[in-house]
Amino acid sequence: MQKHAESATSEAGPEAIPDWLPALLAGDRAALARAITAVENETDEARLVLQAIRGRLGRALVVGFTGAPGAGKSTLVSAYVAELRKRAQSVGVVAVDPSSPLTGGAILGDRIRMSQHATDAGVFIRSLASRGHLGGLSRTTARVIDVFDASGRDVVVVETVGTGQSEVEIAEIADVRVVVNAPGLGDDIQAIKAGILEIADVLVVNKSDLPYAERSARQLAAMSSQRGGGPVPVLQTSAMAGQGVPELADAILAIGRRKRPDPRARTRRLLQNLVLDRLRRGLSDLPIDRLDALADGVLSGKLDIEAASFQIIDLLVSNLPKEK
Repeated sequence: MQKHAESATSEAGPEAIPDWLPALLAGDRAALARAITAVENETDEARLVLQAIRGRLGRALVVGFTGAPGAGKSTLVSAYVAELRKRAQSVGVVAVDPSSPLTGGAILGDRIRMSQHATDAGVFIRSLASRGHLGGLSRTTARVIDVFDASGRDVVVVETVGTGQSEVEIAEIADVRVVVNAPGLGDDIQAIKAGILEIADVLVVNKSDLPYAERSARQLAAMSSQRGGGPVPVLQTSAMAGQGVPELADAILAIGRRKRPDPRARTRRLLQNLVLDRLRRGLSDLPIDRLDALADGVLSGKLDIEAASFQIIDLLVSNLPKEK
């Protein structure tokens, strides 16, 4: 496998992909790293990678961990990964970190907290920079998940930034969603405000050795029973001590078996996100004088705002690159 990776790095451009693509599909770490880098940076290779893996999706269980900062998500994810490894499951971890204000890259806080898995060949951890993207995820998270899936990982774990108010985006890409709370920090109320409670498949009170853990669990259970779709499991864990982690892994597995991964749904979301990304980039590239002219028309009353928006859409569509 190493030969594939070395030959790939010695060549440049999309023509090198056939040399290392079989290694990616066989789970080779060097090929996996290269594919993720291409997809995250949206290089010329990314499109060919995504095309090549289309028929290899739908095997991995995607588990999303979200919740407000301070709940111990990274430590719990690390403990959950350790439990999966005890069960001989291969794991890919997508840790979405805040972006560095200087470089725009991931700050890597989550990756540092999961350093115990650095030498485990059965675990591949990739930090992605949120790059200002709302919803606690990176713009390319769904595509990176697909690369992990195609490489043969049994479980793909996604940890969001933890913004607290806009975490519901994880519902769009995860098969099982775990919402992590800490006792006594008001996370139960935060969950309602952010809409997180509605998307949770499992609610976890982490740091259960702290005061008020029992009370927080009861409150979350009571609120969960009132939500649409019925109540969800409320578990208590102490990630540092490993307490409750096997039970959490069992609950996730049981829910994953009921909610079979749907590769068509994930591909549909990938298409939607790709269209939105291209439209956003196109909008930012529009000449400011064209936008100002439309804005002036709206302000003067000569142009209806809906009509102006359709004109912008027409401009975007006309400027989109044509398929080769």
